[in-house]
Amino acid sequence: MSTHSHKRSLHFEQLDVFAERPLEGNALAVFTDARGLSSQEMQSIARETNLSETTFILPRAPEIEREQGVHVRIFTTVEELPFAGHPTLGTAAWLYSNRPHLLSPGPHTIRLDLRAGRIPVTFHPPDPGMPGIFGTMRQKDPVFGQVHEPAALATALNLSPSDLDPSAPAQTVSTGMPFCIVPLRSLEVAQRLQIPPHTAQPYLSRSDAKFFFCIAPADPASGARWHARMQFYNGEDPATGSASGCAIAWLVRHGLVPSAEPVILEQGIEIHRPSRIHLRATRNGDSVTDVFVGGRTIPVAKGHLFLP
Repeated sequence: MSTHSHKRSLHFEQLDVFAERPLEGNALAVFTDARGLSSQEMQSIARETNLSETTFILPRAPEIEREQGVHVRIFTTVEELPFAGHPTLGTAAWLYSNRPHLLSPGPHTIRLDLRAGRIPVTFHPPDPGMPGIFGTMRQKDPVFGQVHEPAALATALNLSPSDLDPSAPAQTVSTGMPFCIVPLRSLEVAQRLQIPPHTAQPYLSRSDAKFFFCIAPADPASGARWHARMQFYNGEDPATGSASGCAIAWLVRHGLVPSAEPVILEQGIEIHRPSRIHLRATRNGDSVTDVFVGGRTIPVAKGHLFLP
């Protein structure tokens, strides 16, 4: 029988983020102590987990973590990201449950020290009737960028211009990661969306956006106000918290959602990973602030990965 005594053993936990029940939402692997790993090793591990994102916690002295936040790095299977929503929420949820020195009386706020800056995530005591814990991150104030021309955008998305909602312009928005927010005319358009990488990627490379985030009004019977899809890297993301923050900022700025009104966005329906993302943002004149993105995180697995 082989042993792992000569190898490094890295503890990780897997969490479902923006999920209402286990095996839904967006899965996240959290490596709880990544000290000693190189960037190349982190990237290789992220390819091994093959999830939308994998995070690596780099513990520091408790007094530094309380003052500056917990140092976390975020990787997709392809690259490191400065910020991403479901990894931020899910990693903070793990810290809330496992690092008591970070907690203060009352509502508990965990701060993550990411490449994009410090992001606070606030948790309330768990609801005994619901799985996991609910947390809300405050994202950075949005930066509004390029307005996208409908015909060229439709071509990149393999849609017709009539599939786009003409009531507000598609626009790049960033709260730490720039997304082109694309309003679709109907839920039916969203459901048949198939973005071809060979047209989407050249378009994005010429723009100020990293990815497309397509939204449409949700079926009222779903309990959600908006329905979203995010297709990238030849796949699809079950829940995109960073893009959802950009979307609520865009919706509030263009008057499609009242300032400070809570709304629910659903995502992942078409790939059988339903996600519910709780959103609100505040408009002050032409600016938007107080972008809050929340959801539930549910632990589903834990284990060890072995490296030489």
